[in-house]
This record gives sequence, structure tokens and C-alpha cells, in this order.
Amino acid sequence: MTDTEAGLLLAFPEDEAIARHAAEASGLGCALIARHRFPDGEIKLTLPARLPGTVVIWRGLEFPNERLTELLLAACAARELGARRLTLVAPYLAYMRQDIAFHPGEAVSQRIVGRFLAGLFDALVTVDPHLHRVATLQEAVPLPTAVALSGAPILAAHIAARREQVLLLGPDEEALQWVAQAALGHGWAHGTCRKERRGDRDVTVQLPPDLAVAGRSVVLMDDVASSGHTLVQATRALLASGAASVDVAVTHALFAGDAVERIRAAGVREIWSTDCIPHATNAVSVVPVIADALRQHGLAG
Repeated sequence: MTDTEAGLLLAFPEDEAIARHAAEASGLGCALIARHRFPDGEIKLTLPARLPGTVVIWRGLEFPNERLTELLLAACAARELGARRLTLVAPYLAYMRQDIAFHPGEAVSQRIVGRFLAGLFDALVTVDPHLHRVATLQEAVPLPTAVALSGAPILAAHIAARREQVLLLGPDEEALQWVAQAALGHGWAHGTCRKERRGDRDVTVQLPPDLAVAGRSVVLMDDVASSGHTLVQATRALLASGAASVDVAVTHALFAGDAVERIRAAGVREIWSTDCIPHATNAVSVVPVIADALRQHGLAG
């Protein structure tokens, strides 16, 4: 194959549906990476025998530990099979939350994983990476082309079609970047709650004192929902303060264990998420914005 041929998007079987949609929207061919698991847990990957110069690998990192190993194998094999420009599309980028050592001796996973990925790929496209004390994705993943897209605008459009006079709240201060972006185009009042975390499942939430919630249609928006404890506490506080309804909109629907059931039991009416992570709550697709990014940055060949 030559550089004049169309680029190729490679995907793993569980990502096939969304990857084929993205490939079509980006003008890329699409092929699957086959996986064999040996009895001892090791894996063998099989890629197409020949690859074009431009290759995109689609891999969400919602189950990061094994998938990072898969990316190591796939990226190195792709180079050997002809790929000269290799892009990772990771709709969910794991290990971004630990951006400093909070206690002596802690591994700063954002920095370590970011450098690992930068050593494998030439470019990265992701959606709403959790950057708190880091200003840009390029600081976390040091690549010349590191593109951070956002699910906030498409979630906001979905909300606007279903709710009127929305009060948009982040469940904690870190969510302000997504809440402010979503509220901007719709003129919604917005703010954030204040969270105090004492453990993975032990949090307290205080509502913003300067925003009246009584009688309002409140939507809690965040980049990621994992255990759901913060959303549960925020929902209970909002309903106790007279909110007419509470809905949840998140980019990344991790929802570990029984998180969805507990969130609904707290009184949330609807849960909307993007398809960055496949989940029953998926309501909007990030494929169009990812396809646009691949074309605009010349990553589709």
C-alpha cells in the first residue's frame, strides 16, 4: 500500500459498530483487530497483513488496564505493518484524574500514561479528558496533535429539546468547565455544588448559596459518572430544597456497579450520556465531532 491510498481505521470487535460509523463519516476504510486470549491471560492480536501509511486506532479506555496493553501491541504491530502516521481515537481517556501526587510516593498516573501514549502514537483525539490542574491535553499527553473535544454542546442541545428554563449545575467545582460551556449557548443559569470527599464512596455536597433551586428544572452535568455517589448526594439536596425535577447529563457513562439504580432511586428523572462509552443511557453521539476533528487536523489521510 502507498501513502496515496485512503487511510484505515482499526477497531476492536466490541467497538465495531461505532468505529464503522466513524470511519464512514471520516472517509476512512475500516478493519477489525482480532484478539485471542491464551489460558494464562496473555493476548494475541492480529491486524491486517498490510497497512496504509495513515492509520487510526479507535479504542475507548473505560477498562484501561488490559486495553493499554492492547494499545501497546496494536500500535507497535501497526508500525511494523506499514503505518507511518498513527492516530489514537480514545473517546474516553483513562488515568487523567491523578494529575499530582496528593500524598508522598503516589504515582502521577496522568503524566505516566500520557507519556506512554505519546510514545506510541503521533496524534490523539479524545473527548472531555479530565484536566483539572493541567490547562491543556498536550501537557498531559505530549504530542504535537492532541485534540480535546467536548460532549457538552451536544448534550446541551439534547437538554434544550427536552427541558425549559433549565438550571444547569455541576455536582462539584471541577465540573464548571463543562457546565459553563453547555450553558453559554442557551442562556441558562448555571453554577456548581461544593463537594467534600472523604473516600471513594463517602462524599457530602453543598448547593451553591447564590442560586435558587425551588421550582426549577435542574440538570446535573459532569464529564464522568463512576460510582454515582456525588450525583446521589446532589440530587437529594436539590429535591430537599424544592427543585421541580433533577436530570443528569454526562459525557462518560462509567456507572460502576449499581450506580444507575442508586441515582434513579435518589429521584433523578432522566439520565443522558454520550456514546463515548457504550451504555443504556446513551442519548447523543460524538461520532460527527470526532469525524470532523480527524478531517480538520488531516488525520484521515
